[in-house]
Amino acid sequence: MNDEKTERLNKYIAYHLGISRREADSYISKGAVSINGDTGQLGARVGEKDLVAVNGATIIKKSSYTYIALHKPIGYVCSRKPQGDNPTAYDLLPPEFHDLKLVGRLDKDSSGIILLTDDGTFSHHMTHPSYHKTKTYLISLDRELEPLHQQMISDYGIQLDDGPSKLRLTRQGESNRKEWIIEMHEGRNRQIRRTFAALGYTVVSLHRTQFGDYSLGDIKPGSWKELHIS
Repeated sequence: MNDEKTERLNKYIAYHLGISRREADSYISKGAVSINGDTGQLGARVGEKDLVAVNGATIIKKSSYTYIALHKPIGYVCSRKPQGDNPTAYDLLPPEFHDLKLVGRLDKDSSGIILLTDDGTFSHHMTHPSYHKTKTYLISLDRELEPLHQQMISDYGIQLDDGPSKLRLTRQGESNRKEWIIEMHEGRNRQIRRTFAALGYTVVSLHRTQFGDYSLGDIKPGSWKELHIS
């Protein structure tokens, strides 16, 4: 009797490459995966002694995932490659973390918490709208937000090119209508800035303090800490 422990091929690939199982299935269905030299099939199982390769590159097994919370300062881009003279978020991390994937981006002019990991399932759960992960931002506008516009954004949503945008707004101070706390579940490109721009406002500053269960806490700008997630 063979007592060797096995696991599904897509789970194995997702774990070791830091991608989602759906992405792993795509590789398998395209014939890009091999097990001990033979083309892998959807639903296949692999054991500890099997050699799995994707696009001809053998997967190097690892024992655990890595999770990083980074405080991205203004001026850094969420990209592996610099954009013009702008450094990337990876420039703030030691080389051993440069293979991690960004989870939830911020534009160059925004600051706050960024997550990085090699766990594809975690990344999918944090970013896909169906999981409703709340993100919290502190923003400042170029002028006071009119009560009617506040109601439009929070109650009805603003129609953008890629669909409606509905945000939860709370004033940072009772007498202050320029600075707001925003909570949202989506994460479309520059969504907050575009929402206010559609009503004639400019977001002067944007800072993310919370991403799902993970908060910026006392992490200083440009610094990071490793998270321990069970």
